[in-house]
Amino acid sequence: MQLHRFDNIQEFWHSQKAYLLQHQVENNVLLSISHTLLHNPERYLGKPYLAIVQTSGEILAVAIRTPPQKLILSKAQNMDALRLIAQDLRQEQLPGSMGLAFEAEIFSQTWQALTGQFYQRSVVMKIYQLTAVQTVSTAKGYLRLATQSDRSILIKWLSAFLSEIDEAVSEDVEHQVDNRLKQQNTYFWVDSTPVSVASSKQVLPTIGRINLAYTPPEYRRKGYATACVAALSQKLLDQGCRHCLLIADLANPTANHIYQAIGYRPLSDWHEYSFTSKQQA
Repeated sequence: MQLHRFDNIQEFWHSQKAYLLQHQVENNVLLSISHTLLHNPERYLGKPYLAIVQTSGEILAVAIRTPPQKLILSKAQNMDALRLIAQDLRQEQLPGSMGLAFEAEIFSQTWQALTGQFYQRSVVMKIYQLTAVQTVSTAKGYLRLATQSDRSILIKWLSAFLSEIDEAVSEDVEHQVDNRLKQQNTYFWVDSTPVSVASSKQVLPTIGRINLAYTPPEYRRKGYATACVAALSQKLLDQGCRHCLLIADLANPTANHIYQAIGYRPLSDWHEYSFTSKQQA
């Protein structure tokens, strides 16, 4: 069993794409990041960590990290492969890990044993898949592509979204917004004024992904989020995607209800862990 790190995204993608595609749903986050690194590398400010663990030519696990974000783990064929990844990263300042529930927990336990750092599960999420948008009552309004004139509101809303999910808000927000506008992948639901926002990505010709959905508090409980996500999901299907994926925080029952009403079906558990030098109370 050997670990191989890559400096070149093209070589990395060629080496492991078949493995990730075997389990497209479970590996959708890694597929999405790989797609971005291939086609829009300026989205990330730091040098990515790209690694595979294999034996006799068979891939056992894949890991990606785009600093300062947490490590993302693929579905693993052998849990010992996660130990090799932890050993390879043990000298680095790793804020946490995320992945399928079992893989993320095993890695976090291994990380604590190797480094003495403590781990705590910070977010419990669910991977959802949609193949057809269900007929739902939609709010008044229409879907509109965000443009450069929307930059200030996107910065404000993305900052608020990150605060709600307890992600650190930094100057990187402006970089993210500028990149979203450049990629033309962010849409508003508009009812006289923007009232909800969602972003999408066509990761592969047959796979679409919703990776941001936010409605400011003053516009909630009016059906805007349902209308926005439903319309954007249908747009992905119309572009040729056979299914759409998203990941939802189970601590937000309203969002989970909305997604299921639209037609998203829960498939896999996805957990996020944080690493700290002190044990949390």
